[in-house]
Amino acid sequence: MKAIVVQEDLPGRPLVWEDVPDPVCGPDDVLVDVHATALNRADLMQRAGGYPVPPGASQILGLEMAGTIAGWGSRVLGWQKGNRVRALLTGGGYAEQVVLPARMLIAMPDDKDFIWGAALPEAVLTAYLNLFMEAGLQDGETVLIHGGASGVGTYGIQMARLAGCRVLVTAGSEAKLAACRELGAELAVNYKEEDFVERIRNHLGGAEVDVVMDMVGGPYLERNMGLLRTYGRLVIISTLGGAEATIHLGHLMRPRLRLIGSVLRPRSVDEKVAIMKSFKRRFLGNLLDGSLKPIIDSIYPVERAEDAQAHMAANRNIGKVMLQVRD
Repeated sequence: MKAIVVQEDLPGRPLVWEDVPDPVCGPDDVLVDVHATALNRADLMQRAGGYPVPPGASQILGLEMAGTIAGWGSRVLGWQKGNRVRALLTGGGYAEQVVLPARMLIAMPDDKDFIWGAALPEAVLTAYLNLFMEAGLQDGETVLIHGGASGVGTYGIQMARLAGCRVLVTAGSEAKLAACRELGAELAVNYKEEDFVERIRNHLGGAEVDVVMDMVGGPYLERNMGLLRTYGRLVIISTLGGAEATIHLGHLMRPRLRLIGSVLRPRSVDEKVAIMKSFKRRFLGNLLDGSLKPIIDSIYPVERAEDAQAHMAANRNIGKVMLQVRD
């Protein structure tokens, strides 16, 4: 089969679409012909050498996909060749085929295409896991989502609004702010031009927020904590701005704040299945009726994965950047 390979020995670590060994099914696995996959920030970090691949995972980039079943292991029941599916992956999405545990498969609705399917698993589950399972976001609470125009952010805004929450976001351009407001954010702050802490406090009349979901990391830690009310929760899902910070522990202890670190990719299959089941109970109906939907920024042929990553690295995307693997 063909897959995107990172040429680690060359300057800039270019991406090349080339022949690689075919994946092999274990007894509990399925083989899927990939039709579409999507970019995530973790792909850029892995390509740069800054994101170790979990033990046993494919070295090929790509954390989500949609496609059709091509084969399965001896202990797999209930699937047929050609069934349309989507899935969260630990790696391997930038390829013509991928092998994964059968338990991770989700059937595709007949009226949805593969771009829709591939735009969902990683980003929507990351947003759901961290807002509702880790931070315990409740109806009527106020949440601040940094990176509101990202794939994770656009899903987070929609789910928080469906849950009856007030949603505040930060983003880096007027187009991104407008997109966030259209999705339901009541306040969208351009972090490049304004102090988001001051703007949020003014907007809330001095009140504070219940939950912050942050992907910036170190530089935002103290400011995020300063916005949280008593028993507030800060969940950190990435460290795009830096991984180190210094905090005054009293600022954590006195208001009884909870500081939560969270990742999705290294979790076990059992954990991921539990997250998927919890999400389906809460929001599957919204996915099917369109009140929760993927925001698609752009679609590139897989051979142009390097161009797609450059687009994301430049922070130009609003929502998901997609790769078309098959027509």
